[in-house]
Amino acid sequence: MTLASFLAYSAALGVAAAIPGPGVTALVARALGSGFRSSFAMLLGLLLGDLFYLTAAVLGLAFVAQQFGMVFTVIKWFGVLYLAWLGWRFWREGITPENIEAGRMRGGLLSTFLGGLTLTLGNPKTMVFYLAVTPTVIDLNSITAYDYVVLAAITAVVLTIVLLPYLALASRARGFLSSPRALKVLNRTAGTFMVGAAAAIAARH
Repeated sequence: MTLASFLAYSAALGVAAAIPGPGVTALVARALGSGFRSSFAMLLGLLLGDLFYLTAAVLGLAFVAQQFGMVFTVIKWFGVLYLAWLGWRFWREGITPENIEAGRMRGGLLSTFLGGLTLTLGNPKTMVFYLAVTPTVIDLNSITAYDYVVLAAITAVVLTIVLLPYLALASRARGFLSSPRALKVLNRTAGTFMVGAAAAIAARH
């Protein structure tokens, strides 16, 4: 691959990642409710999901994905249920001054990481980018092992650069929310975002 090909991929990925979708929505809602550490675990899960689809595209697994569509459908609906469950938790319980001081809501980092991974694997936007858009940007048939490593590194760097500001700003916003009324608005907003993201994924084919 040439430098121009790497730059074209970086630009396409950056634009796609910057467009708010279910992943960004879920990440922001998690950061609002649980702070930087927990939401960063979700970011890593989102990133791993992207790397999975990049690998699938490089290995020519688009055909396999079409043949085993039921597997991806199950993953998609698992992600929808996960987001809906998170939305329900925010709406019913949410965060309180006590768990703001503690720095996180209930829920381990592993479950948050797996939630981010599942969300990406079930997100049609991610599937379309890697299995349909990426082949138009780079020549997948000529990729070497070195090219793949570079593409994976570019994917990690670009997604981190694009998503980290969302995460950091949402985490910082939690520090300004101390009144019960503000916390209630935060919880209901985060819950609505989560359910909205679930509905967006469920509605896409």
